[in-house]
Amino acid sequence: MLRVFGSQVLNSKVFGMVSEDNVIEDSASVEDDFDGDDYDYDDGGDYYDDDYGDAGDDDDDYGLVEDDDVDDPGAMVSRRPKLGYTVLQEADIKQRQEDDISKVSTVLSLSQVEATILLRHYNWNVNEVHDEWFSDEERVRKSVGLFERPVVDVSDASKFTCGICFDLLPRDNFASASCGHPFCRECWQGYICTSINDGPGCLLLRCPEPSCKAAVGPDMIDKLAPCEEKGKYSQFLLRSYIEDNREAKWCPAPGCENAVNFAVGGGDFDITCLCSYRFCWNCTVEAHRPVDCETVTKWMLKNSVDGENVNWILHNSKTCPKCKRPIEKNQGCMHMTCTPPCSYEFCWLCLRAWSSHGVATGGFYSCNVYEAEMQKGNVDAEMRREMAKNSFEKYTHYYERWASNQSSREKALEDLNRMESENMEKLCNVQCTTMSQLKCITEAWLQIVECRRVLKWTYAYGYYLPEHEKTKTQFFEYLQGEAEAGLERLHRCAEKELDKYVTADGPLSDFDDFRTKLTGLTSVTKTYFENLVRALENGLEDVNSTACNKIVSPRSPASPRSPTGRNGKGRGSRGKESPRAGGSPKNVDDTSK
Repeated sequence: MLRVFGSQVLNSKVFGMVSEDNVIEDSASVEDDFDGDDYDYDDGGDYYDDDYGDAGDDDDDYGLVEDDDVDDPGAMVSRRPKLGYTVLQEADIKQRQEDDISKVSTVLSLSQVEATILLRHYNWNVNEVHDEWFSDEERVRKSVGLFERPVVDVSDASKFTCGICFDLLPRDNFASASCGHPFCRECWQGYICTSINDGPGCLLLRCPEPSCKAAVGPDMIDKLAPCEEKGKYSQFLLRSYIEDNREAKWCPAPGCENAVNFAVGGGDFDITCLCSYRFCWNCTVEAHRPVDCETVTKWMLKNSVDGENVNWILHNSKTCPKCKRPIEKNQGCMHMTCTPPCSYEFCWLCLRAWSSHGVATGGFYSCNVYEAEMQKGNVDAEMRREMAKNSFEKYTHYYERWASNQSSREKALEDLNRMESENMEKLCNVQCTTMSQLKCITEAWLQIVECRRVLKWTYAYGYYLPEHEKTKTQFFEYLQGEAEAGLERLHRCAEKELDKYVTADGPLSDFDDFRTKLTGLTSVTKTYFENLVRALENGLEDVNSTACNKIVSPRSPASPRSPTGRNGKGRGSRGKESPRAGGSPKNVDDTSK
């Protein structure tokens, strides 16, 4: 019944995935089964024809990459998507930081130390430094703590008294910032080391004189701090270049020291670090397209133990009518006593004071007030508990599938690493082929990993879909089911069917056919998920509400799908069946039988 979406939604190339035995040749035969005239969607053709049509018309995307293209680095670079971000390693960060310091130093005719202090004060924004400096240099110097000349006159005496320890020491034992306040080196060292060990605040260090705002720059650190503290200060300074920069962030992967510089207006917020970890630029959690950051935050909170404790409490307890604390019934009688200091006694059934329960209510342990209240419709508490139970069951449904796809993704990553480290070379030797001809295998596994990630987050998306929007829910489940069924086909092909060629005693004649099939499945699955992501990010707004009357849920027992086409009539006599919405691994396995 869900073939209602017709050719306006999925073109022949997409449904070419139906038959694993003949991925490419069967694609055209299925298109005839879908007529868009019988169903009404708002501009469905305009929205979907462009997306799916492009994939369907480009035969190159559907076949294998030619060896000549693989060997040509220029051809491979031209196929890479343009990224709106740059991944920076530690050497890159240092170079950019030094370049910015040199630029400010040259333009403003300042020392490297003064340029560093200025940039740190303005969060390493070169343009802002220039604007503020040329607008009012005196004000900037005062706010930052850059003095052109000392504010105190130091005598020519051979000895000075330190303003911290009050020791009278030789002149050579003293040092001062740009302000000129003299303090002995030992006190300076203690002051600097304490500040550095307290954290990144040392980058804003000022003169020890309480009334002085002179900045203490890296030159003083290099001259007075021990080696260990110098290293810490350098790291704080380097990290501030990323942490104080609105266009840069650290990769959140554990142990990764890379940073990402994001171009404003770059569009896609999904970042892929050099360590292969993918994360969202906005919220720095794992990449979660097509779900927005707000939904991810709610979902992760829902998954936390504390979040589900609330659901358990609603499901298994009632609140004390007096103090409103949740109470779990741990004995058989209905006489409840809240814990001190409340100590309120009430009936578990009707939540009224126990003192009101006498003969009129049928005895102390046989309350009929609750039944009377039910007849009046006053069952708010019971309804809340039932709603909590239903909510928990709904959450469990989506969470189990979310977690299962997460586990499958982790397993796919392990299989990919094992394939690259162990099986690729073996496969080359057994099948007498080259590594360049096996790129389709790596690409297939990378596509599986990415699709598992997307599919995982679609379940979070589905959980928060408003229940009253039936049309969107059904359309979402259809798109999700088609994508999931395609992914299962690709995953099985790369995981199980490939094993035959790895463990073979010699080259098999159908290995090239397998490569063609695997590449076709990879391309089609990618198309499924690209359009799924695009549709969900658009909020499924292209669904016409009038289509609700013409769509039967794929999970409805009253609407079994007939492989013979609409209304059981013989349009499907070719024996090809469209992918099942909400496709499960069982449905996928059936296609190969």
